[in-house]
Amino acid sequence: MQVSRRQFFKFCAGGMTGTTIATLGFMPETALADVRSYKLMRATETRNTCTYCSVGCGILMYSLGDGAKNAKASIFHIEGDPDHPVNRGALCPKGAGLIDFIHSSSRLHFPEVREPGSNEFKRISWDEALSRIAAHMKKDRDANFQEKTADGVTINRWLTTGFLAASASSNEAGWMTHKFTRSLGLLAVDNQARV
Repeated sequence: MQVSRRQFFKFCAGGMTGTTIATLGFMPETALADVRSYKLMRATETRNTCTYCSVGCGILMYSLGDGAKNAKASIFHIEGDPDHPVNRGALCPKGAGLIDFIHSSSRLHFPEVREPGSNEFKRISWDEALSRIAAHMKKDRDANFQEKTADGVTINRWLTTGFLAASASSNEAGWMTHKFTRSLGLLAVDNQARV
């Protein structure tokens, strides 16, 4: 069968028309007027602070999960918080990629410890982790705390341990962190934002 160029276009136009009518029915206005549901409509919104740097941008996290006994909520969307005074809804590329960080297969969810002489990490509970940290701090402070100088001047300092604070916390949390570390006698206190 010989088909001219004009006949080929007629066949194609007829096929597209038939497909369109079969797909949309005979009332395309109804099909075109259907609105897609908003993806955040059933989600739970949670405000938080970005964890990447010292700027402390506000983020909105959206999760699905109704809180039922066997249902686990899962975060599926993160965006900048437009009401936050720091970033006003904008996020840098790292902040915009937080969803990948949250769902990363290599993300650590529980404390782990590597015992001396071992080459493997083992999982421990949060209570055990905090108890171990407190025990190590107490042992180091008892061994290295300096109450007075050789001249008898009271100094109350602990120079062998330092503390790295979080810069994305509030002023109140920063004040409490400062008071806590200074009450232990720590002088090496640093912050991600260098403030």
